[in-house]
Amino acid sequence: MEFAFFKGCKIPYFVPQYEVSTRAVCNALGIKLIDVEFNCCGYPVSHLDRSSFLLSAARNLARAAQKGLDILTPCKCCYGTLKKAARLINENTSLREEIKDWLGQESLAYEDGVEVKHILSVLYDDMGVDKIRDRVTRPFSGLNIATHYGCHALRPASLTGFDDPVNPVKFDRLVEVTGAKSVPWGLKLQCCGNPLWEKNKSLSVNLTIKKLENAKKAQAHYLCVSCTYCQIQFDTVQHHIVQEDKVSPLPCILFPQLLGLSLGLNPLELRIDENQISIQRVIEYFSS
Repeated sequence: MEFAFFKGCKIPYFVPQYEVSTRAVCNALGIKLIDVEFNCCGYPVSHLDRSSFLLSAARNLARAAQKGLDILTPCKCCYGTLKKAARLINENTSLREEIKDWLGQESLAYEDGVEVKHILSVLYDDMGVDKIRDRVTRPFSGLNIATHYGCHALRPASLTGFDDPVNPVKFDRLVEVTGAKSVPWGLKLQCCGNPLWEKNKSLSVNLTIKKLENAKKAQAHYLCVSCTYCQIQFDTVQHHIVQEDKVSPLPCILFPQLLGLSLGLNPLELRIDENQISIQRVIEYFSS
């Protein structure tokens, strides 16, 4: 399998370990990631300038089409944004013609048919849990994981098509492939609080603390995410919260890090040392 790799803007700067671990896992599973000259997905201006948002997204879709590739992204925000843009463009003939004129200035052409997939979608739907399980060489044992789905992949379900928005299971099944147990917890589908961090920090912190305490009550040893913003909130922002003595830490591990370890990849290759709140002790749960 080959995909155009859309890493987004925030990952390289805020969570570079997400990009590195995603590349390492895909390489181990035979998923080839092709680097393409992409730009921002368009999300930051989606509520400010509709034309700029759509042109930014369309240019990325056109770049992938130029290579004859579908898009794989580890960022759920980019995933939802690109899918939304494609839907709007495909359903509006006049808008599609307008996009065509814009892109023509760069000798690019918008083509319907480029699929946008999240890394979890590729692993679950395209590869399948059975094939991944066959590659696991160091399964975990006794490790409780609280999966956090994030908002952008689940809603609106009619657009993203990621999973059942009320009772999703794909992320849980993928976590269980590693040998870890996905524990049920009441707040797993609620917002992490990151969208409020720069607007209302006290509310953002309160949302995060409630989620952390809820996951702890479920006896989770780690949170697990596959979303740029959720990782920033549960790792970087939680680190600030812990330093202010507002909560005891519940480490957050990126799913490619968790999966990569179970595939036998070197922890350094997955950059587990780069998480703000240490996840080094997760290797103690390897099955003996």
